[in-house]
Amino acid sequence: MNTGEDITALRKIVDLTRYISIFILSLHFYLSCYVAFESWGWTTVITNRIIENITKTGLFSGFLIPKISALIFLLISLIGLKGRKEEMIQVKKILGYFLSGLVLYFSSVGSFYLNAGAESVTIVYIGLTLVGYLLILSGGTLLSRLIKEKLKKDIFNTENETFPQEERLLENEYSINLPAKYRLKDNIRDSWINIINPFRGILIAGSPGAGKSYFLIRHIIDQHLRKGFSMFLYDFKFDDLSKIAYNKLLKYYSGYQVKPIFYIINFDDLSRTHRCNPLDPASMDDITDATEASRTVMLGLNRDWIKKQGDFFVESPINFLTAVIWYLRCYENGKYCTLPHVIELMQVHYDHLFAILATQEEIQVLINPFISAYQNNAKAQLEGQIASAKIGLARLASPQIYYVLSGNDFTLDVNNPLEPKVVCMGNNPQRQQTYGAVLSLYISKMIKLVNRKGQAKSSLVFDEFPSIFLNGTDSLLATCRSNLVSVSLAVQSLEQVRKDYGSEQAAVITGIVGNIISGQVTGETAKKLSENFGKIMQDRESKSINSSDTSISKSTQLEAAIPASKIATLSSGEFVGILADNPNQKINLKMFHSEIQNDHEAIKNDETAYQMIPIIEHVTSTDVEEVYRRIKTQVKNLVNIELAKLAATSNPDAKDLGESNKLKEEKMVALKSSQKDIPVDHISPI
Repeated sequence: MNTGEDITALRKIVDLTRYISIFILSLHFYLSCYVAFESWGWTTVITNRIIENITKTGLFSGFLIPKISALIFLLISLIGLKGRKEEMIQVKKILGYFLSGLVLYFSSVGSFYLNAGAESVTIVYIGLTLVGYLLILSGGTLLSRLIKEKLKKDIFNTENETFPQEERLLENEYSINLPAKYRLKDNIRDSWINIINPFRGILIAGSPGAGKSYFLIRHIIDQHLRKGFSMFLYDFKFDDLSKIAYNKLLKYYSGYQVKPIFYIINFDDLSRTHRCNPLDPASMDDITDATEASRTVMLGLNRDWIKKQGDFFVESPINFLTAVIWYLRCYENGKYCTLPHVIELMQVHYDHLFAILATQEEIQVLINPFISAYQNNAKAQLEGQIASAKIGLARLASPQIYYVLSGNDFTLDVNNPLEPKVVCMGNNPQRQQTYGAVLSLYISKMIKLVNRKGQAKSSLVFDEFPSIFLNGTDSLLATCRSNLVSVSLAVQSLEQVRKDYGSEQAAVITGIVGNIISGQVTGETAKKLSENFGKIMQDRESKSINSSDTSISKSTQLEAAIPASKIATLSSGEFVGILADNPNQKINLKMFHSEIQNDHEAIKNDETAYQMIPIIEHVTSTDVEEVYRRIKTQVKNLVNIELAKLAATSNPDAKDLGESNKLKEEKMVALKSSQKDIPVDHISPI
């Protein structure tokens, strides 16, 4: 027991054993060096008689037995010794003292073989033995001050932050299964990342170089095409992912019951693109469709408007664009209902444009505020309302964009059971502000057609999702499960989504997704994910050092399973996440922290054998310029024809606009002059 009396008794025992050791060693010196002691006059008759009786025990016969006996008692005294603990003491130092002391202690016998007098030999022998004895004593004292209890050498707490993960392969007709390896304490084990319900949404986060495309997106494309999905792919860095999708479709083409057709949209290489009209009148049944298209385009062109929805100068250009789109949708059954025609019609002078738009009853509610501002000479307000729409759309007025947007090679119903498609849309990072708005319109229209009941299973993959604006992303994620639509969103961080979509929309998007997979991310994203992953029981150790002892206490407590610092230092190919399961396929271990295993050699061989995306049609600059001019001519003729109709009849809308007779005459003069340049019979549909 560690009481005061026990400590005092222990010290007395230690002192006694050490005195015995010294006494034995002193008698040994007296007997082995008796000649020198006698010459010095250090002997007496009584002492000799006492020592003579002691020697009869045989303990002091020779040199080895008394030395070993003295050493044993010394070691016994050292066992009970408790010195003040020091962290700087090392085992090497202690061993040095012990070994050198033992060598001197036992090798001192060699001094008797010296060719010298008895006195000199005695001094050398006793001196070497005592030095060895003191070195052994010093080593033992240091040993009692050595801290023997050591904490675990896991300075980054790596082993403590490991946990069991799913090692079973769980497959179904929709699943994505990724082989991986994970660490459990000091063992590396095989595991599987089983995305068995991709229809609950997949959010892939990771900074550039984390491996989103190489370790995840390529496998989503591969496995979903292998399982017969139709697919839409947004390829931010065209044609990195599109080439994978095309070659995987060639590989698995024979496995489809209804053969899908590969379509591609891009604005840089017009020979390798199809043409598609996102404002196809067949898919616009109501003016709300025009409103959605208008909102998508304007917010895609002006990303800062996303956070200002509802403001007067945000809603006004959206309403104005809606009116123009719906007018063209209704004009001759949508003959010119394309975005290029919309852009050109918006450039018409306000006198003519308002007169034409007012003929369509359904949009009069939308354009009345603009007409009122025009009649009241509120030019500054009117320009503020309309100019932002015209300026933004002017960025899209290029021959290449007009060419792609004005065709009808295919429709956007990607998962049509009778005509399944694999559609790839490519962006260009250097022109993402311009292309992103147009692609956002395509995607918005595509989602409306895809996310319906009774369609085939489909996979929507968005690389660098924040580079486009997808209105109603939360609604898509909430309803896609029942329509067998898998949505995969790849982002660099949640802050990026928050910047481009606003805090509320970003929170909904990240909160509604069922499958979350993250590579290396930092900042608020890492903290948010760490909170979502929760806590696990971890071992904790603490060390306490006092003057006489050292104690280590061990306990367990709940700590973050995957701390934010761990997420911020993940290697490329190393991912953390949480997975969703099915009622009939339960996953008890939904959380994972593992390294996805890619067969790099096989992937390299596949990429070497990839075919280039074929040329769809050889398109020359003359062809593109011809389409560009034709669209301008068609809009100009449309205006001329409608103004002629207004001039020929007493249009009540013209009265509402307060047009004077002089203005009507000016319009007729303009009409006649334009008709001389462009005969009406030269008008041709697209």
